[in-house]
Amino acid sequence: MSASTTLPTVCVIGAGPSGITTAKRLKQHGIPFDCFEASDEVGGNWYYRNPNGMSACYQSLHIDTSKWRLAFEDFPVPADWPDFPHHSQLHQYFIDYVDHFGLRDDIEFNTKVERAERRPDGTWTVTLSTGETRRYDVVAVCNGHHWDPRTPDYPGRFAGQLIHSHAYNDPFDPIDMRGKRVIVVGMGNSGLDIASELSQRFLAERLTVSARRGVWVLPKYVNGMAGDKTVVPHWIPRKLSLALTRRFVRKNLGDMSNYGLPEPDHQPFEAHPSASGEFLGRAGSGDIDFKPAIAELDGHTVRFVDGTEIEADVIVCATGYHISFPFFDEPALVPDEKNRLPLYKRMFQPGIDNLVYMGLAQPMPTLVNFAEQQSKLLAAYLTGQYRLPTPSEMSDTISAEEQKYLGRYYDSPRHTIQVEFDPYVRDIGKEIERGRKRAAAQGFSVPVPARANAEQAAAV
Repeated sequence: MSASTTLPTVCVIGAGPSGITTAKRLKQHGIPFDCFEASDEVGGNWYYRNPNGMSACYQSLHIDTSKWRLAFEDFPVPADWPDFPHHSQLHQYFIDYVDHFGLRDDIEFNTKVERAERRPDGTWTVTLSTGETRRYDVVAVCNGHHWDPRTPDYPGRFAGQLIHSHAYNDPFDPIDMRGKRVIVVGMGNSGLDIASELSQRFLAERLTVSARRGVWVLPKYVNGMAGDKTVVPHWIPRKLSLALTRRFVRKNLGDMSNYGLPEPDHQPFEAHPSASGEFLGRAGSGDIDFKPAIAELDGHTVRFVDGTEIEADVIVCATGYHISFPFFDEPALVPDEKNRLPLYKRMFQPGIDNLVYMGLAQPMPTLVNFAEQQSKLLAAYLTGQYRLPTPSEMSDTISAEEQKYLGRYYDSPRHTIQVEFDPYVRDIGKEIERGRKRAAAQGFSVPVPARANAEQAAAV
């Protein structure tokens, strides 16, 4: 921890991509911090077989964001990377980032934050897995949101094996899928990847995908290049931009029924996109069957809501994740039962000026460098160069922006934290300028006083 006594001290929870870029920004601005990582290395979700059990990686996973969109601003990805890098390459990139910016000594590995409690004076008491407690002025939550599996509770009893995709490593681990009758539940990106992999004829005897509704499966490449390299100019109105994009998808993909899949009950981009370079070919080749939602389990028999049934040996639930912060006891600090946690600029809760959530979003097209953009506002805030609006103004903005970003999506726990990366980044830049004017009116005073360090030093 820095010896600074004029700036607030920060507890950074987690050293995944959001945590390391937050730590880097804090260090550059001389803001004292401790970063705690439960595992023995950085990377979080992108650390395959992470000892802390929080990685959702499977062996064959390639990120569905292209290298052109996921790089940190001041740390280019290797020139020889493929368009869509393997998870091992991305993990090494995070390791290299930490070492390049000299952050390794600032991270306390194998140290989990067990509890973070607000004290009456507004500071935080943080309890670590080592048994130690420390005081902080600010808590930055960077623990990710793809680690607490959301597993359906189906009526009945299944005689086979049921796992969440979070536990899936490869076709032989933790279950040998060869010759098995497999159902993959869900058509998000992980579900499409796992279904495509297991549907190869020398693996599963039969591969069935079950989902409540059809989805638009988008290609990774468009006109021979990574699809997310093509961006609609920002000066085109949002409604027109969305209409043009939907028209392009329909024209180039055609109907999902052409591939043997059910037609979606929504327009393209009314759901978080599901992308795959293989799934449609597998489905169109007859390697993948489709069924609606599961209604009941009875031994090896799986019944669906349309009344049909099939026999199955394995069910893999690619059904998403809860947003969880197990170190908080206050209900106000965690999402509700629908995964909702309204935040100002996806960072701050109105009325709590010393708690910030980093990377808590589902941005299109990339999450990897999302917190990097947020860290600019955070650093300006903690050094007095930015001021938040009033709590009531924050609440009004939250309502307006949720309608703006979430209004077009169908109601689902999957769609509570959607944002669009490029408009968000532009808005963060404008917000920093607006907040600078508010800070100037306050004489650029630091909004969160540095109390925790001083009190701990006095106690010693």
